[in-house]
Order: sequence, then structure tokens, then C-alpha cells
Amino acid sequence: MIAQNTMTTHSPPSTASIVTPIIPLVLAVALFMENMDATVIATSLPAIAADIGTTPIALKLAFTAYFVALAIFIPLSAWVADTFGAKRVFMAAIVVFIIGSIACAVSGSLLEFVFARFVKGMGGAMMTPLARLILFRTTPRTDLVNAMAWLTIPALVAPTMGPPVGGFLTTFLSWHWIFIINVPIGLAGLALIARYLPDVESDAPRPIDVPGFFLVAVAFAGTLFGLSLLSLPVLPLWVAIGSTVLGLGCGLVYWRHAWRAPVPLLDPRIFREPAFRASILGTSMFLIGVGAIPFLLPLMLQIGFGMTPFESGLVTFVGAFGALITKFFAKSLYSAIGFRTALMTAAVVSAVATGIKGTFTPETPIAVMMVLIFVAGLFRSAYFTGQHALGLSQIQDSEAGQATAISTVARPIATALGVALAGGVVELSAHARGGELALHDFQIAFFVVAAVSALAIIPFVRLNRDAGSEVSGHLSREERERALERSRSQGHDGRSPRL
Repeated sequence: MIAQNTMTTHSPPSTASIVTPIIPLVLAVALFMENMDATVIATSLPAIAADIGTTPIALKLAFTAYFVALAIFIPLSAWVADTFGAKRVFMAAIVVFIIGSIACAVSGSLLEFVFARFVKGMGGAMMTPLARLILFRTTPRTDLVNAMAWLTIPALVAPTMGPPVGGFLTTFLSWHWIFIINVPIGLAGLALIARYLPDVESDAPRPIDVPGFFLVAVAFAGTLFGLSLLSLPVLPLWVAIGSTVLGLGCGLVYWRHAWRAPVPLLDPRIFREPAFRASILGTSMFLIGVGAIPFLLPLMLQIGFGMTPFESGLVTFVGAFGALITKFFAKSLYSAIGFRTALMTAAVVSAVATGIKGTFTPETPIAVMMVLIFVAGLFRSAYFTGQHALGLSQIQDSEAGQATAISTVARPIATALGVALAGGVVELSAHARGGELALHDFQIAFFVVAAVSALAIIPFVRLNRDAGSEVSGHLSREERERALERSRSQGHDGRSPRL
């Protein structure tokens, strides 16, 4: 649904003809705040748990709440923007995100904190897709690539700053400050948007699938919250089981509804395309594994190793540097070996790196841990860079909106499942031992999520080796042979043709 609106060609307003980075940088304030928030909280979980009277593992419900809100409201973002105005909705989303941040800072119980994170997710669900939509509609096509680069830079920088900043604030001030800093950043963003962002032209909103929206909302919320509650003594077991069954039931009802609805919220017919199906299924398995690491690793370093939040943040932030560096060679990698080979390799290496993290002990040299985290960040980012491009490589323009919507929604769902899985393994391991959380519990969790993430290669095994070559630029075997023949016919020795 998101990209269906963004695929429409617009004539940008006259203010958009100014080829300066001011518009993408103004939009990037919101993305910076959202990406910073996603990484800053991980180092603070033990401190938050101690202050609000719960356990660090129970805070996986807060992670789940945020991802559930993203999954529910992202598909509505383009419709809401076209109905009420993109600029107005974008500013309202920032206000909601600020309110959620303040609510997090003043939370005094697990229930309050989970609700506050859900409110933040409602704002975050609108910010990222609308930033891209607004940029598309206010930028001349000749400047779009450059504008997108300006938009993504702050979003890439934020994850490198999040862990050390969050650790510093938690260690030397209090965990409340990791949420309070969103207030001045958000207010500055609102002022800049009001001053520099032009009014954005809207499309006629497509019909909204109201029954589908409610079915999807209950399916996502019921399933993810139910699975997260299964290993926690927060509520009776029957509540967790009932929530999970209700969510799965609504998911099945929606599946039948979607095949009959004229304009379904999320159209399952798109899964008929092999490259898209492999991309979504593989990435979901991959994220169930590696998506849990921002939750799992800081907890292990603090609870299992006895590090302060600041120390753990200084160890983990190098993974984001690896992700940044990948952007400079990812295109060449996919051009050289193709999507299928590159994605399978990246998935396997990432899974191995995740499993190795389960062997960390307090005696492991910090430098060794940081090198492994850095390398894991390289391959994890290489995977994410290619999977979305592969998924869209064979999609028709008329289906691009649904493909983008489904792929965007699948990521927070899979990540929430990963957090639920990792937290559940840690809790069950500690319960089986009959003691408090210990290093051994986190090590087992790393081995489990590593095994799950390795399953990401399965959907790609049967995929054509040259799938998506039009996008990656990778030459198939037949194309290489034809190039070799051309080289020979032009007088080269044929041993190393220049392609």
C-alpha cells in the first residue's frame, strides 16, 4: 500500500526544484530520532527493569509492543497521508513519538512501559514510510538518488551512536534520559518541518480494507503478545495460550478474506512470485535469529559479564560501523556473485557469527568480541541490502505497492518473534536450573537463535541461481559464455575475458 502511492509520478512544487539537501535533512531528523531510539534502549534494559520492579527478560514485552504497533499501522501510512495530508500526518507522527517517549520516561510499571512503547510505535510506523513518500513527491526525479542519500545518512549514523549514548546516560545519569532526549530532537524537527518543508501533493486515497485491518491487527497483536507471554509469569498461562490462539485464528480468517476482498490490506497473491517469496520467507527466518541480538547481547554483557551499560554500549556499537561500511561494497558484491549466492553466504556467516557470540565469556578479550561483532555487522548489512532488491526484482509496477507493504510489515513481526524466542529460551533455561539469570542461559539462547537464522538459506536453495540479475547486474553462466565467445572472436586469449 505504501509504495502504490509513491509509484505515482508527481510534478513537484516549485519549492522542490531547489537542489539543496535541506528537505531530506529535515526529514532525516525524524529517522535519526527513531533509529537512535531503537538502539539506545538495548543497553538500558537491566536498569529499567530494576527501577520499575520487573525482570530484564520481561521487558521483551516492550520490544514486542513497539514492533506490533509498527506492523499494524505501517500499512495505513500512505492512506492516512493521502486522506489528511502528508506533511500534517508526518508532524503528528513526531508528536505521538514524543508523547510516547515522555510516557516511557515516567513509567512506573511494566504495563505502563509496554503501553508507552506501543504509543511510540504508532508514531514510528508513520515516520519512516512518510519521510520516503514526502521526499519522492517533493524532489525532482533527477535529484532523487542524491536526496535519498542525504535522507539515509543520519539514519545510518544513529545506530552507531545509540549504544554508547544510551550506556553513558544510563550509567552516569539515569535511564530516563534515553527517552527525554527525544523531546528536544523532536521539537527541533517539528520547527524545521514547519519552516522548510513544503505542502505535499496528495493522491486520491485508495479504498481502505477496514475488516482486513482489524483482522490483521488482532492477528499480529494476539500472536506476538501471546508467544511473548508463554514463558513469563506476568499473566496466567491460559491468557498467553488464548491470545496466541486468537491471533492465529484471526490470521487464518484474514487469509481467506484477502483472497476475496477487491483491495486487501496485504495481498497474499504476491507470494506467487518466487523471488519475492524467497526474500520474505528467508528474511523472516534470518530476522528471527539476528533480530534478537540487540536485545540479547547487551543483557548478556551486563548480567553475565557484569559490565556497566556504558561498557556494553562501547562493545556493541562496532556492529553498526560494519553495517555502514557494507554500503560501499554491497553493489559490487551482488554484481559479482548474484543475489542467491550472496544472500545464502551472508546468512550462513551471520548465523555462525551469532553462534560464536554464545561462546563469549568474561575472559574473552574485548578486542576479539568487537572484531566478531564488526564482521557480523558487515554480513548482516550485506544481507539486508540485497534481500529487498531481490524481492522487488521480478515484481510488476502494479504490484510494487503490495510488495513493499508486505516486506515492510514482515520485518518488525519477525524481529518481535526473535525477541520472544530469545527471551523465552533464557527464561526456560534459568527456570530449568532453578536459579537467577546467568551467563549460561544467554549462551544457550545465542545457539538457538543462530540455528534459526541459518534456516534462512532454505527458501533460496530452489531459487534460480540468476534470479534478479537484471537488478544486481550479475551475468548468468550463459551470458558469461557468450561474452567469452565475443572476447575470443575479437582476438583475446579467452583466459580472462574483460566483462
